[in-house]
Amino acid sequence: MTKRITLDDIAAAAHVSKATVSKALNDTGQLSAHTRRLILKTADELGYVKTANVQTPRCKTGLIGLVTSDLEGRFSNPALIGAENTLGSTNHAVLLTNSRGDPKLERAHIDQLSARRVDGLLMLGGETDSRPPLKPNTALGIPIVYAYAPSNNPEDCSVTCDNVAAGAMAIDHLLLRGRRHIAIVSGPEHYTATKDRLAGARKALKQSGLQLAAPVCYGNWHESWGRTAAQLLLSKGVRIDGIYCLNDMLARGVIETLLAQGIRVPEDIAVIGHDNWQVTATECRVPITSFDNNLQEIGRRAARHLLDAINGNPHHGTTYIGCSLIVRKSTTA
Repeated sequence: MTKRITLDDIAAAAHVSKATVSKALNDTGQLSAHTRRLILKTADELGYVKTANVQTPRCKTGLIGLVTSDLEGRFSNPALIGAENTLGSTNHAVLLTNSRGDPKLERAHIDQLSARRVDGLLMLGGETDSRPPLKPNTALGIPIVYAYAPSNNPEDCSVTCDNVAAGAMAIDHLLLRGRRHIAIVSGPEHYTATKDRLAGARKALKQSGLQLAAPVCYGNWHESWGRTAAQLLLSKGVRIDGIYCLNDMLARGVIETLLAQGIRVPEDIAVIGHDNWQVTATECRVPITSFDNNLQEIGRRAARHLLDAINGNPHHGTTYIGCSLIVRKSTTA
């Protein structure tokens, strides 16, 4: 006969007291969410059943925990829509929390979600910089997929956008418009998005036998820096007929400065941006050609990978989703 699992067995395996096990299993007393879910997971693994002496696997709840660190929601909201559409079609519900980039708050949210017996976790970042994976004593065996901000552990499953390919496409697009004297306006140098887009841009220029018309203008991601950078480029006195801006706010600042100087966009200088923020890109005096990060597709793909993991078929490594070029007037007369 199969040995019946007792509270003493669970207490020994979880390294807690029998009284603590009783509180966790009966949902009584003052226990931290982390301790409660550690005990519940241990009980599941041992095959504990209250009313029978047979072992049974953990039942799926149909709940998915989504933890985002994106304060503004500019990146996480589209990805969330994509994930919800995919999960909803398979009768899963999403429990959303925001860690605000605080590791302690992130762990507290995961403890709370795990206490509700979520089947898996989607970890959604607000930028493409890689992040450390969840520690084993935090994850406790729950299937996890990282979206937009990939895990720096290559064994984990991550889904993000292909910024290197986008950088190359930006230069190729300007070259197809006959531009040969190209400058780049960027945000901070340390961001992964900056490094990847620049790597793609430089590769495309090299393949065409060209170099940048001026050194990369590093600054911040705001429109004000786009204005300042445009002034700096114009003051150098070098010939420029195309400017690749690494986000749309920078592109709008550049365009407004060029127009104020009597320089036509795109006839004299073509300008391309990135992120396809609708208000910024379409309400500029010259609508901005931009790249869409396909965040909904990132959310959909991450959700599909998570469902596969829940069903025992986990993915490993990083999946890159291509960015889409949205052509508008800033590069096409």
